[in-house]
Amino acid sequence: MLLLGIDVGTSSIKVSVVDAQSRQCIAAAQYPDIESEIIAPQPGWAEQLPEMWWQHVQQAILKAHATKAYNPANIGAIGIAYQMHGLVCVDQQQQALRNSIIWCDSRAVEIGNKAFENIGPEKCLTHLLNSPGNFTASKLAWVKENEPEIFDKTAAIMLPGDFIAMKLTGNITTSISALSEGIFWDFKNDRLSEAVFNYYGFDKTIIPPIQPVFSTHGLLKPDVAQWLSLTANIPVAYKAGDQPNNALSLNVLQPGEVAATAGTSGVIYGVSDALVYDNDSRINTFAHVNYTQQVKCLGVLLCINGTGILNRWVKNIAGNHFSYQQVNEMAAQIPVGSNGLQILPFGNGAERMLQNKTIGAHIQQLDLNVHSSAHLFRAAQEGIAFAFRYGLDIMKENGMVPTVIRAGRANMFLSDVFTQSFVNTLNVPVELHHCDGSTGAAIGAGLGAGMYTSEKDAFSGIQPLQLVEPGNAVSQYEALYQQWKKLLEQYTQKHTT
Repeated sequence: MLLLGIDVGTSSIKVSVVDAQSRQCIAAAQYPDIESEIIAPQPGWAEQLPEMWWQHVQQAILKAHATKAYNPANIGAIGIAYQMHGLVCVDQQQQALRNSIIWCDSRAVEIGNKAFENIGPEKCLTHLLNSPGNFTASKLAWVKENEPEIFDKTAAIMLPGDFIAMKLTGNITTSISALSEGIFWDFKNDRLSEAVFNYYGFDKTIIPPIQPVFSTHGLLKPDVAQWLSLTANIPVAYKAGDQPNNALSLNVLQPGEVAATAGTSGVIYGVSDALVYDNDSRINTFAHVNYTQQVKCLGVLLCINGTGILNRWVKNIAGNHFSYQQVNEMAAQIPVGSNGLQILPFGNGAERMLQNKTIGAHIQQLDLNVHSSAHLFRAAQEGIAFAFRYGLDIMKENGMVPTVIRAGRANMFLSDVFTQSFVNTLNVPVELHHCDGSTGAAIGAGLGAGMYTSEKDAFSGIQPLQLVEPGNAVSQYEALYQQWKKLLEQYTQKHTT
C-alpha cells in the first residue's frame, strides 16, 4: 500500500508518495518551481490565496504521477501538513471569503496583546499556555472588527491544511492540536476556551467538528479522485501543522525529544508532558500530534520568522544568478565570522521570541573594500544560527535542555556552513535525517488509517543519515554570538511592540 503526503508550505506545495511497508519515499514533486507569492497589502501584512494552494496541490500530485514510479491506484490514504496559524474563512458553500491571513502577518498583534491584558495574563498563561498574541483567534478578531461583512458570512474557520482537506473530501474537521495553535483551546479544562470566545464575541458554531489528528477527516470525493487519478473514498487520515508534523517525521514524540527546522521560518520544537508556558510568551505551547485528554504530550515551540527568507533575500539581491548550492559553496570560502560582517535576520514581521517586536533585518559593519557577496552569504547563515542560539537559551530558561537535536537534511541544513554554525553556536549535536514535511504527512496518514500498529511501528528501521557534533570552533562561535547578541539588544531596546 502507498501513502500520499501533502505539505502546504508558504513557498510551494510538496508531495511525496511513500511505501507503507518500507517507509521509503518512492516519488516526490514540488509545485511551483519558484516561490509562491505572499500578498502584502500593507507593511506587516501577509496573505495568500487559498485557491492558489488548491491549484498547486493538484499540480504537485499530477507532477508526482508523471514520474511513473508507482501506480496511483495503490495510494490508500492521504496525510496533510500545513503552514501554521493561518486563517481561512469559508461560507455555507465552502467558498473562501477572503485571502488567508497567514502565519507571518502582524496586523493582529495589538488585538492579541489587548486580549492578554483584558482576559488576564495569569489566566491566559495557565489555561491557554500562551498569549492570544498574533495567532488565528486574534486574526479572526481583526476580521470581525475591520471586515464585519466577511465575518457575518463566515460559516466555518479553518487552518490552511483544513482547507485542502475540505477541497479533497467536502468535509471540514479540526483537532485539539489545530485549535491549540489558533489559541482557541483551554488546556486546564480540556475544552474550547470560554474566555477567548466570550472576549472576542465568537460563536462556537464556526468551529468544525473536533477529531483526533490520526483519524478519518473525510473521504476523497469521486470527481476529485477521477481528476487526480486516485481511488475514490480513500481517507484523508491525518492533518497537522508543519512544526508538529516535522517533529513527527523525525520521530520526536516523547517528552525531552527536540526537533529543529530551518525553512522560510526557523523552529526549535521540544516535546513535554508538562503544561509549560513562558511568562513573556516568547515560546508557545501547543497540543502535539499525539496529544490526547488521557496522555498529554505537548509541543513547546520557539519560532524565528526571519530565517530562510533572509537567505533567499540575500541570494536574490547579491547573487540571483547563483544556485543555492553555489551560494553555500561561496559562503564556505569565507572565514568564520565573515570578516566582521554581522546580520540580524528579523525582517519577516513581528518576532514572538522578541516579545512581538518588529525590529527589521539589519546588516552591520559592512566594509565596501572588504566584503563581497560571498561574505553576505556567510554572514546571513551565521546570523540565522545565532538567532537559533538566542531562541535555545529561551527554551533552556523554560526547562527544555536538549542533548541532541534532530533535523531533516533540507533547506538551511543543506548548507555545511549553516549546519556547522548551528552546531557550534548552540553547542548541541544535530542528528540529520532524510525526511521532509510531505514524507512525515504520509507516515501520519499510515498511522491514521491503521496501517501501523503504533508510533514505534511507524518508524521501525528508520536510521539517521549523519550526526554532526560541536568541534574546536565552539569558543570562537561563542565570542561571535555574544557580539551579535549585543547588537540585537541595541535594536530591541529601540523598538516597542
